[in-house]
Amino acid sequence: MQQNLLIYNTLTRKKELFKPINEPFVGMYVCGPTVYSDVHLGNCRTFISFDIIFRYLTYLGYKVRYVRNITDAGHLEGDGDVGEDKISKKAKLAALEPMEIVQTYTNDFHNVMATFNALSPSIEPTATGHIIEQIELVKVILEKGFAYEVNGTVYFDVEKYNQHQDYGILNNRKLEDLINNTRDLGGQDEKKGKLDFALWIKAKPEHLMQWASPWGMGFPGWHLECSAMSNKYLGEQFDIHGGGMDLAPTHHTNEIAQNVASCGKHPANYWIHTNMLTVNGQKMSKSLGNSFLPGELFNGNHSLLNKGYSPMVVRFFMLQAHYRSTLDFSNDALDASEKGFKRLMSAIGLLDKLKVASTSEINVTEIEAKLAAAMNDDFNSPILIAELFDIARIINSIYDGKTNVNETDLEKLKSLTKAYIEDVLGLKDDLQATNDLVPVMDFILRIRKEAKENKDYLTSDKIRIGLNEIGFQLKDGKEETSWTKI
Repeated sequence: MQQNLLIYNTLTRKKELFKPINEPFVGMYVCGPTVYSDVHLGNCRTFISFDIIFRYLTYLGYKVRYVRNITDAGHLEGDGDVGEDKISKKAKLAALEPMEIVQTYTNDFHNVMATFNALSPSIEPTATGHIIEQIELVKVILEKGFAYEVNGTVYFDVEKYNQHQDYGILNNRKLEDLINNTRDLGGQDEKKGKLDFALWIKAKPEHLMQWASPWGMGFPGWHLECSAMSNKYLGEQFDIHGGGMDLAPTHHTNEIAQNVASCGKHPANYWIHTNMLTVNGQKMSKSLGNSFLPGELFNGNHSLLNKGYSPMVVRFFMLQAHYRSTLDFSNDALDASEKGFKRLMSAIGLLDKLKVASTSEINVTEIEAKLAAAMNDDFNSPILIAELFDIARIINSIYDGKTNVNETDLEKLKSLTKAYIEDVLGLKDDLQATNDLVPVMDFILRIRKEAKENKDYLTSDKIRIGLNEIGFQLKDGKEETSWTKI
């Protein structure tokens, strides 16, 4: 088993040699989506990043149990422990059962992940499917003396916990600073301390999603679910816990507190967090009008996009930035990624056409070492891609007859290239079928252009609508019309 993999650990704020608790088994828990709205690109980046980690650990020969939860209860719309459950609110507005909302958006999430060629996790538990486990965990924390009950709601006592443990250890923050920076929120009169958070919340009679508990009808706090489910499927202590960096200050901090309070152990040895997305240098947000859904990125139907991009081009684009770095979306950056992706796929297409020689001028051992070194340095996909471009150059040189390769080295080169591109990076050529349609679509668009010039708008619209019905979307620009397969 490979022993030189370094992982940046948010907990210690440095790169550490990866040593699984029970090698060759690796337990990895990633906080999944809250299924009440469309999947946003920030989620996609996080889960694609962990898909790479899952793939690479598997490639190294580890037996990975990858657990990614679905939050389908307990995520409130307000700050702290107030407000309405987001799924319940959506269900009321749509006059649907909450589980209909859950199923719709869970299906959408799975479809988006499949489009990005992300592997399914080993286990995908839901919060509502583990209410018993969450109630039992609350009981244990109460028995240990780190929680208290007020009028049917159970709160975690942060200040008491901090007397025994460092509550802010994940972000290297002192409790006093956290308290001073905490706003006064609803429900504070029930709490002993400003930072105390709800493990179990008393439900109002009109609350749609509620369950019986020793403290009355209620529902679990958001932070509780991950502790209960990671504990059930990975044990009290496992290898990797991850999610977006926005989860570290509160959600993951509270998970650590819950786990240590209940069993005396930190849940994970390595904490991994992905960075945020920006658009043209600005933070991506709905209020700024610069956020877009994966589907809009694919079909180009957004004011900030010049055209659509294939799912594999978008995946490739995301992997060109390290998961801990900010990723900035722009048309220029996406165009550059598209060109690079085509170049890489073109090189792969030549692999089976290369001719062997009696001698070899390439060092496959050195190539393999460079590929491994890139991924062993905290899953550095940008460096790996740079090394793969060097391989593409070698492949083109062999194809042009400028470089010799013998049969043994060629087979190794094929195996390495396909393994790192397809198995590790999860890339596949989704452009070929589209490329074959280019001459046909160019012909159709010329006919439509002529119709518009002749003011035959009926024919022009008929072509646009017809293409849309069979899966092709047109976007009229100032100078030309672009098209995307949807």
